[in-house]
Amino acid sequence: MGVTFYFYDLETSGFNPREARIMQFAGRRTDLKMKPIGDPDNIIIKLTEDTLPEPDAILVTGITPQRTLQDGITEAEFLEHFHNEIVKPDTIFVGYNTVRFDDEFMRFLHYRNFYDPYEWEWRENRSRWDILDVVRMTRALRPDGITWPFDSSGKASNRLEFLTSVNKLSHSNAHDALSDVEATIAVARMIHNKQPKLFDYLLEMRKKKNVEKLVSANKPFIYTSGKYNGDFEKTTVVGLLVKHPSLGDAALVFDLRYDPAAFVDLSPKELADAMKRRSDEEGPRLPVKTLKYNRCPAVAPITVLDEKSKTRLSLKMEQIEKNYKTLIINRDKLASKLNEALEMLDKYQQAKFVEDNLDADGRLYEGFFNDSDKTKMSLVRATDQSELTNFDIVFSDGRLQALLPLYKARNFPKSLNDNDLKLWEQFKERRLMGGGADSKAVRYFKRLDELLSNSSLTAKNQYLIEELKLYGESILPLY
Repeated sequence: MGVTFYFYDLETSGFNPREARIMQFAGRRTDLKMKPIGDPDNIIIKLTEDTLPEPDAILVTGITPQRTLQDGITEAEFLEHFHNEIVKPDTIFVGYNTVRFDDEFMRFLHYRNFYDPYEWEWRENRSRWDILDVVRMTRALRPDGITWPFDSSGKASNRLEFLTSVNKLSHSNAHDALSDVEATIAVARMIHNKQPKLFDYLLEMRKKKNVEKLVSANKPFIYTSGKYNGDFEKTTVVGLLVKHPSLGDAALVFDLRYDPAAFVDLSPKELADAMKRRSDEEGPRLPVKTLKYNRCPAVAPITVLDEKSKTRLSLKMEQIEKNYKTLIINRDKLASKLNEALEMLDKYQQAKFVEDNLDADGRLYEGFFNDSDKTKMSLVRATDQSELTNFDIVFSDGRLQALLPLYKARNFPKSLNDNDLKLWEQFKERRLMGGGADSKAVRYFKRLDELLSNSSLTAKNQYLIEELKLYGESILPLY
């Protein structure tokens, strides 16, 4: 078959991959010219009764928990299909904002169902890519031949449904996973046809070794990211500040629209505060960003800038060159203090994570599994439901030990003995009702009441809210 794209999209019960669940998976394989190969996949996945969906997410997708229970399959059943039918050698997994959103949900899905969280996206010459940043960089550097949308306030927008609408591309049902997949393919095909050189260049830059080579060349380069200002098409010129002190495949880059001299004399504490600061808060924001080589960043050499691009992006090259020289002179001093600042921020984030999520479900990034545990994970997956009741295995990683009873309850409820059922009920109660007035259950029903009180509520949304209320009452009888 050779190298192929597999375009995919998810609809989820919420926005946090540690807690929310995939409710719909859709995907389609194509060749590198975006010609479809075979039939598409469109799969509903059952929501388990330890999860309350976020009402606002359901109003977007229109997928109720009841529909997943009626039409869906379990997570374990889905992953068996995924690995048997979709995970093929030489596949490039691609979508619209998949690297930051969908891929994360897929990793957590694998993790809690005893699959390696990462191998699906890299083993056997597989890789991943993201069309959203391709769209952003095309708009910034090579916009000709494509109509570019704006939102209702007149600001530039790269939302998929806007892009398909103004370019008259088929997109019949935005926020349905399969419709979004077909729309993403259409957008990718359009960019490939209109700007083939940029498309092919960014396709090669999905490889982290190519990204690292450009970043480490000690020259300013172009970087397009959703973190940057929309007034400049999410694009700027940056310079390497230092390799990231704790992430192996990453670097810290400085936005050269700004003068580094303003930050050189700040203390590590002041730098940490400047990194946390939002745009609407008082005080300077540190124009430093983490660039991860393995997340398909849209980067390009500064030589691709033409005069139109410089004007469109308000890039004053003399000032950028001056700022880069200042960065080089002060790089060691600034990097040293920034390392201390990052240590402060890491401790803050770790404490916040422990406070926010104590369940094993959310602990994917606490380390890799050893070979012995990986072998035992494959045994779990291969064990028949009838044998799971008395299945006993000991993992060296405590996360896997904690996940095993949850895996059984969510995918094979008939395998639970009396003790398993008791533990499962206790887990659900703690997860949904723990925290008193701030529990998930209280917040869920409170949000439903807020939505129902809206006098302009559509009939469709009222139906969805009523269904969500019935679902919540079905898994939480006290409500």
